[in-house]
Amino acid sequence: METLQQINRTKSAALFEQAKQYFPGGVNSPVRAFKSVEGTPLFFKKGEGCRVTDEDGNEFIDFCCSWGPLILGHAPKPVIDAITETAANGTSFGAPTRLENELAELILNNNRYLEKIRFVSSGTEAVMSAIRLARGVTGKSKVLKFEGCYHGHVDALLVKAGSGLVTFGESTSAGIPEGFVRETLVLPLNDPELLEETLRKQAHEIACVIIEPIPANNGLLLQAKEFLGFLREKCTEYGVLLIFDEVISGFRVGFEGAAGHYGIQPDIVTYGKIIGGGMPVGAYGASRAIMSNVSPDGPVYQAGTLSGNPVAMAAGKAAVIELLKEGFYEKLAAKTEAFLSKITSYCTVKGYEVTFPSAGSIFWIAFSKNTIRTAEGIDAGSMSHFKVLHRELLKRGVYLGPSGYEVGFVSAAHSEEDLDLAAAMMCEAMDVVFER
Repeated sequence: METLQQINRTKSAALFEQAKQYFPGGVNSPVRAFKSVEGTPLFFKKGEGCRVTDEDGNEFIDFCCSWGPLILGHAPKPVIDAITETAANGTSFGAPTRLENELAELILNNNRYLEKIRFVSSGTEAVMSAIRLARGVTGKSKVLKFEGCYHGHVDALLVKAGSGLVTFGESTSAGIPEGFVRETLVLPLNDPELLEETLRKQAHEIACVIIEPIPANNGLLLQAKEFLGFLREKCTEYGVLLIFDEVISGFRVGFEGAAGHYGIQPDIVTYGKIIGGGMPVGAYGASRAIMSNVSPDGPVYQAGTLSGNPVAMAAGKAAVIELLKEGFYEKLAAKTEAFLSKITSYCTVKGYEVTFPSAGSIFWIAFSKNTIRTAEGIDAGSMSHFKVLHRELLKRGVYLGPSGYEVGFVSAAHSEEDLDLAAAMMCEAMDVVFER
């Protein structure tokens, strides 16, 4: 029996009309505009645990989790307490604080793949800085990336990128000079032969290869460990630095991220807002030798007034302490697997053309029975199914990010009861998607 709620969007719609007078498209980040799903964007006013409430009072079980950082759920008490206590002493100094040391120590003492780290204010800034560092270390200029991987809105990397661009049917962005684009080589994922051929011919110009080791911005394009291992081997062989962009996978699939999950040592790693407890934070890290090139130790300049912001550092420290508790990731992965298994079993019995690829607590809804490892493998027509699914889930009190190219996240705040309810609602919604 279906469990539906009337979605009142009166206040959200009014706020959106107002927002369109202030912001391009009425939003401060494109995918929020709900362009690929139905209705006007929901304006949220509160989050608690695994639930969010919008301005009209509609409540949803949330699987967006602020696009992944809220691994502890909304407003976890240790993080909120740390933010409140720290903010009372000042929100920004533009100078060092003890909290930077304390968060860095927690991370570095529990991550075998890093020796030094630098905090910044976003994942995009982390990637931008990592690319500059790779160019500074190698003296080479070109960057090799993979189609479908998204690395933030860095000019040279918005070439055949991920979710937001694909959602709007674009493969690049206006406003990027051709000279920048020429410095970027783009290969398909999961093609070792073409990778080796490219490195063999152009390694003398390539500073680095950057990849999301768990590509999660254009679907969840899980790569075989063998391909990632081959990539590591060839980067070493040809003298090219390997950057793992772990803005999504870092601290999400495990404390050591995809590097630890696969047992592969990248040369440079970038991280995102999980290490800020959901606050605006990013970081990049590497060996002592590579990081010695960063100013003021070396010639690669990078700076930021809000880098190491005390409020963000306090929130991050509180979050990281929770992540380091014994069994945290194992419990989270087990919950996610049980949740997805219920939906998968139902859809299999019904014969629905849908699968649920996952990695740790990250999952994707793929309207295909095939294993999809490349951007080309995604059927753009299948997004019409997601549009229906998104609408039907909202009616049933379940919130996913408003794009079928985006992934979903389970948090520590999702109880088994929450997940059982959401699974039942997902199955009901799938019946509507596939009704004949």
